[in-house]
Order: sequence, then structure tokens, then C-alpha cells
Amino acid sequence: MKFYLSMDMEGVTALPDYTYVMSKEPNYERGRRLMTQDANAIIQGAYEQGAARFVINDSHSKMNNLIAEDLHEEAELITGGVKRLSMVEGLDSSFDGLLLAGYHARAGQKGVMSHAMVFAVRSMWINETEIGELGFNAYVAGHFGVPVLFVAGDDCACREAEALIPNVVTAAVKESITRSAVKTLHPKKAQQLLKEKTKEAIQNRGNVEPLVPPESPLLRIEFTNYGEAELAAMMPGCEIEEGTTVVRFQAKDILEAYRAMLVMTELADQAKFC
Repeated sequence: MKFYLSMDMEGVTALPDYTYVMSKEPNYERGRRLMTQDANAIIQGAYEQGAARFVINDSHSKMNNLIAEDLHEEAELITGGVKRLSMVEGLDSSFDGLLLAGYHARAGQKGVMSHAMVFAVRSMWINETEIGELGFNAYVAGHFGVPVLFVAGDDCACREAEALIPNVVTAAVKESITRSAVKTLHPKKAQQLLKEKTKEAIQNRGNVEPLVPPESPLLRIEFTNYGEAELAAMMPGCEIEEGTTVVRFQAKDILEAYRAMLVMTELADQAKFC
């Protein structure tokens, strides 16, 4: 069996705020270590449950956070950017399941460090379904026929996953008190939970279907101010919905929608308030 782990950072055990997830902040090195330890627990669980190959993609910020020399030696690591499929680069139909860990709730929702890609985004939709990073990555996996078997993060991210993906196994390693405060498991207990829940998820894989995306999906992204929407709408094929900060893009498939989202959010993130 072959599994893929997309490893974000905001939902990692014991991380409460931005000082742990931004490279110039004082707690970042601690955050990197905890991120790597969480990843190792998941990888170990997968191998104990019969995995023959395991690929992990560093999916946070510049995507070079995991400490390679401390990572489980049997895992293959995808690190750095830029990547055409960003948080799920290298995923294809050869994988038996996608695991998402270190994940957070979507923008505008309760949850530690909740957001969607960049802070310029207020919300995103594929057709009528509101999604965040978790949902978008699940749809890309569904395009390849790969089910999301496991999601780990705070309690809010886990509830979001359970609402979107029937029968998915989740592991809440911390409980959100506010957007920048958590009640967390001790890292050793969290890592044991992650290992056991990974094994459970692999055992449960026959009960989880891929989240199949709609054909020719309509991507809509709501930005926090009009300047951000104007910049995002500079991408060919985009238009601003009248009287809103929502930019829409009609995609031919979910992969095109995903790449469009990456470009739109990068453009919007250049907006200044001055």
C-alpha cells in the first residue's frame, strides 16, 4: 500500500499562534520540531499497518519547514516551492489514500489560526460548496480517485472534515479556545493518538469514498477588500461579481480551478492598505 501525507502546520500539536508557524518568529524552531514529530508518528503508524511506500509533502508557507534529518527515514519528502499542485504536489491515482495533518479550519470559522491560503481570503466555494484548504485538497484527491482517509488538527478542523467526508477518521490533538489559544494534549500523548488513528484510518479505508469534484467547477473566492479582488481579477478568465469582493472563475476541471486559486490568492496577497 502507498500513502500520501500533506503536512500543514497550524494544526500541529501544542501550536497556539503565529509565533510558531512563521519563520522569523521566536517560537518557529519549536514549531518545526513539533511538526516533524507529529509527522513521524503518522508515518510510523502507516508502516505498522502495512504501508510499503509513504510520501510526505511539506504544505505550509514556503513548504520547507519539516526537519529532513529528523524525519522518519522510510518516508520520501517533497519540500520547497513553487509547486503546481501546492499542498498536494505529486499526488496521483497510484496512492491508496491521502492523509491530511496539521490542518486548520477554513477562513472565517472558529479554530486556531483559521484561514484559507492567505489572509486576503474571506471564503471560497466550488459551485455551492464552501471549502477551505482541506476541502480543496480533498477534491483534487477525488479527481485522481484517491480518498481522504485521515485528518488531524484542532477540533474545528476535524469537525469540518467529518462534515465534508463521510466516514473519515480524525484526530484532534488540541482544542481551540480562541483563534490564538488552545488546550492541547501533551506531545507524547498526541503522537500516540496520531499513530493509532493512522492505523485505524488505514483499516477503515474500504469505508471511505473519494470526494469526487463536480465537472467544470465554478470557483468563487471572496476577498476581504476590493483592492484584493481587483488584483485577483487580473488573471485572465476572472471577473468580479458586481457589488461584492467575490471573484469568479469557470474552470474546465478541478485541477484548473486549483491552479487558478493559487494564482488568484498570490495576486490578491500583493494588495496594500495604504
